[in-house]
Amino acid sequence: MKSVAVFASVLLSFSAAAPSVLAQSAPPVAQEATELDEVVVLARRSGAPMWTVTRGDSTLILVGSIRSIPRDVTWRPDALEAAAAKADLILLPQEGRASFSDLLRVIWRARTIGRMPQGQTTADYLSPDYQARLEALMAGERGQGWRTQSLLFVGLDLMQDKAGFRAGGETQDAIDVVRRSGRRARIDMRPVGIVRGDEMVASLINAPQTVHVPCVERAIAAAEAGPEASRDRALDWRAFRVPDVVNSPIEQALNVCWPWGDPELAPQLHQQWAAAVETAMISPGVTMGVAPVRLLAEEGGVLDSLKARGFEIVGPEWR
Repeated sequence: MKSVAVFASVLLSFSAAAPSVLAQSAPPVAQEATELDEVVVLARRSGAPMWTVTRGDSTLILVGSIRSIPRDVTWRPDALEAAAAKADLILLPQEGRASFSDLLRVIWRARTIGRMPQGQTTADYLSPDYQARLEALMAGERGQGWRTQSLLFVGLDLMQDKAGFRAGGETQDAIDVVRRSGRRARIDMRPVGIVRGDEMVASLINAPQTVHVPCVERAIAAAEAGPEASRDRALDWRAFRVPDVVNSPIEQALNVCWPWGDPELAPQLHQQWAAAVETAMISPGVTMGVAPVRLLAEEGGVLDSLKARGFEIVGPEWR
């Protein structure tokens, strides 16, 4: 079933393999001060949006990442690689711990997860305007199965087939670069938090179709923009046009689709990053965190919160 295949790709993207956690010994104090300055300078020249916040002997470098960068969009990761290699700790996005039994449960409950309740269609949940727009987008489809598909998977299919978003990515992104650089430099790397596979599967099984309506609505807008919008988003990200990235149709859709739009999982994901930022600001040395750019730069997000608390933030404009 196509919907299960799409979910699997999202799950695998969300459930990246755990990175190496090999730590290196602390350098002498004098050398540490010199290297700290160098790390901040490198961060400002990075090919990915990056912000530095310093409090005493604690420095937090936040890297705004996006997934699914088209292959024809190139960017220079050199400075990001160098900055990552000089960090004391690297925090990567949440890791989903999905077991074999979790995947079996997805297959076993595929009908519940991937299809509408018996006798219902998308028209029972979408407004007449959005249903008409969806009909126009699906006019070229060979079958009519999408009408009874789960709204979540209608949204994911629109993102993948019409808007050019590939959950597994197309070329290296900031997460790939930082993970590779940290591993080479034997930096302590860890996910910012863990989400259990049974929690992820339960959220999919138990969520009513109404929860996914915003996802479909935003996915329709992304699909109407077409694959070129995916390329424009990547170009804006590369050029540090952060507000344009956050407001892009794809980022707007990802912000309300599973898991970031799930009422059970989303608070957990946000809280894990909030706790990590608090810890980094009281921990000596340099902590680098790689997070979705929308999480950092959205209204009321991580950067707004740090600014409201009086911290000086060095990096590109985000509002």
